[in-house]
Amino acid sequence: MTRKLLRVRACMVWAGIVTVLLLSAVINEAWPDPGAKPRPAVILISIDGLKPEYVLEAGAHGLKIPNLRRLLREGAYSTGVHGVVPTVTYPSHTTLLTGVAPTRHGIYANTTFDPLRKNYGGWYWYAEDIKVPTLWDAAAAAGLVTANVHWPVSVAAPHIAWNLPQYWRAGTPDDRKLLRVLATPGLLELLEKDLGPYPDGIDESVSGDETRAKFAARLIELKRPAFTTIYLTGLDTEQHASGPFSAQSIATLERIDAALGQILKSIKHTYGKNVVVCVVSDHGFVRTDKAFHLAVAFRSAGLIDFDEKDQIKSWRAAIWGAGGSEAIVLQDKNDGATRTQVATLLATLASDPANGIDRIIGEEELHARGGFPTASFLVTLRPGFVTGEAVSGNLITASTYKGMHGYWPDVPDMNSSFFIVGPEIPAGHSLGAIDMRSIAPTLAAILGVSLPAAEAKPVLP
Repeated sequence: MTRKLLRVRACMVWAGIVTVLLLSAVINEAWPDPGAKPRPAVILISIDGLKPEYVLEAGAHGLKIPNLRRLLREGAYSTGVHGVVPTVTYPSHTTLLTGVAPTRHGIYANTTFDPLRKNYGGWYWYAEDIKVPTLWDAAAAAGLVTANVHWPVSVAAPHIAWNLPQYWRAGTPDDRKLLRVLATPGLLELLEKDLGPYPDGIDESVSGDETRAKFAARLIELKRPAFTTIYLTGLDTEQHASGPFSAQSIATLERIDAALGQILKSIKHTYGKNVVVCVVSDHGFVRTDKAFHLAVAFRSAGLIDFDEKDQIKSWRAAIWGAGGSEAIVLQDKNDGATRTQVATLLATLASDPANGIDRIIGEEELHARGGFPTASFLVTLRPGFVTGEAVSGNLITASTYKGMHGYWPDVPDMNSSFFIVGPEIPAGHSLGAIDMRSIAPTLAAILGVSLPAAEAKPVLP
C-alpha cells in the first residue's frame, strides 16, 4: 500500500471521528439529559417606593401584609438595597434589569433633559434608549419567552414577547388607543375580553395596581412566560400625597399585598414549585414639607432667561430635577466664567441652612457614582425638602408633596427592598445590605442566561 493511500485512509478515519464528535454535540444540544432539572421561571415584581421597613418591621407599623411577610419567612431578603444616582423610578428600574449604573445604561432620570420644555414633559418611556442588554434581551437570546406588565422603559422593547408597556401622554381616553398600538398586537383584546378595561397608563393609583395584577395573573396563566416583569405603583403615589407610613400609605400597601396574593396564586397554579419570585423596589422615601425653587435663584443670577409668560428663552445653566436632588447642566462645558458663577452661587445657597441643601456634588464624584454624565454639579437636598418648579417668587415655599425620594443614595431612608423565594433559596436568610446592581446578575444566574455588562456579582451562589 502506498504512503499516499495510507495518508488518505488516516484522514478518512480522523474525519469520521470528528463527525461522530460533532454529531454527539448536536444531539446533546438538541436532546438534553432527560434527568436534568429544568430551570425555574422567574417573576420579577416591583412595588414602587417599598421601604424595607414596611416588611421587616410590619408589626411595629400595624401592617397586615401576609403575602410579603411570607416571602420574608420562606426566602432570602436584603435589609436594605443601596441605590443608584438618582434614586428615582426610571433609572432604578433600568438598573434592576441591567445590573449597571445610569451613566452606562442611558436612563439618567425619569424625564429627558429638556431645558426649553419642548418635549411636553416627556419621560424615558422608550426601550431603545437603554444602551446595554437587559434581562429581557438575555432571556430572549436564550430562547426563553418573556412578558411584561407596566414596567418602566418598556415601550417597543424588541425582546418582550408579550408586552403591556408603561406609557401615557395626555391622560385622556386617546391614550388607551395609543397603548393598544404599543402593546403586543392582540394582547389587550385577549385579556380585556374577560377582565374588562385595562387601566390608563397615567393611572398610578392602587386601584390601577389591583386591575393590572389581574391582567398579570391571567397573562401568566395563558402564556407561561419564563421571565416576567410586573410593576405596581400605588404605594409611591400615596406616599407622595400623604408621606411614608401614613395611615393612607399603610392601607394602600395592604391592598397591594392582597393584589400580590392574587398574582402568587396564579404563579403557583401555572408553575407549581419550579418558579422563583423576586419582589423589589426602586427607592425608599422620606417625609417632606418644604420646596426649594432653584430656578428662582438662577433667574435672578441671569443664568436662565424667561419671557413675560415665564417661558424659558435661553439658558447658560439648566436645572434637571430629580425629586430630592437636581443636576446642573452647562450649555457650554468649556465656559469657565459660567462654571465659576454657578459654583459660587451654589456655595452661597448651601451656606444658608434654611435652603435645605445637603451637599453640592462635583462633576468628578457625580460621574464616579454613575449619575448624570452630562451634568457639572448635583445639588442634593436634606430630607424634608423637595425640589420645586417655581421660576419666580420665594426661594422656599411649603411643599405640596408630603413624601419624596431622589436624595443621595447614601441617605439610609433611600434604601429599597429585595425579597426572593424559590427552589434552593434558603428560607429566612438575611443577605444584609446589597448593591442594586447585583440584582440583575442574580436573576440572570437563576435563568441560566448571560448578562456580561453587569457591574456587580450575584448575591446568591
